[in-house]
Amino acid sequence: MNIAIIGCGYVGYAIARYWQQNSGVVVTATTTTPERVPALKSVAQKVVVVSGNDPEALQSVLQNQNVVLLSIGAKGANLYEETYLHTARNLVSVLRQIPSVHHLIYTGSYSVYGDRNAAWVSEETPLAPANSNGEILKVTEDVLLSAESENLRVCIFRLGGIYGLGRELLKLFSHAPGTTRPGDGNDVTNWIHLDDIVAAIEFARQHNLTGIYNLVDDAHLTSRELLENLFAKHNLPQVKWDSSLKSNRPYNTTVSNQKIKDAGYQLIHPQMIF
Repeated sequence: MNIAIIGCGYVGYAIARYWQQNSGVVVTATTTTPERVPALKSVAQKVVVVSGNDPEALQSVLQNQNVVLLSIGAKGANLYEETYLHTARNLVSVLRQIPSVHHLIYTGSYSVYGDRNAAWVSEETPLAPANSNGEILKVTEDVLLSAESENLRVCIFRLGGIYGLGRELLKLFSHAPGTTRPGDGNDVTNWIHLDDIVAAIEFARQHNLTGIYNLVDDAHLTSRELLENLFAKHNLPQVKWDSSLKSNRPYNTTVSNQKIKDAGYQLIHPQMIF
């Protein structure tokens, strides 16, 4: 089984390490950052520096691959179109010429749902991105789904906020203790642990999943609940909320994970780890 990981950052590195430990899986990892090559060589049999804007280089990487994981991340808010949409379009054009690839898995974001005032959403809910970058992610999904054929399955995961080893909640919110934040803190958050992202990607590969799946845990804590629990556990000053100011979080929605559960996936961390 030959697997190419396009974009080997936090998630890509973790799944590459997992696959490397499974005999019979040969991993090719790509990065746009030459400085990451030595680290990636520890988890992949082959490492290539390639940009998603270079279709010829992509085609070279994907020759004789069986599965492609697209796990990219923009290095700035103004780079979404280049990072996501251009890469997706080039990837789809290349995949049409490579019959060996039978499965494309993409890690996207639940931000495509926009702000629903805490209402529940499922994979069937019409998308309403809250900003231009959310719209780019929506179009990226459409482009990737257009590649589906009798020979190629496409699976899209809409991830919650990502945390895990090296990206612990306390580290992510290290500047928040004792501060005053805008809003009342009652907006709903949706998170997923790195362990579950890795396991769900492998589940999708093993079961040839196709279509769109939300990948979030069962917690659905409000921002207030999340930070209160986190700082109480670590004996840190609590956050104060200023409801006279509008919350700066553009995504207030409760994301259902029932579809991935119905497919047979069991969460490793259904509740958040503080």
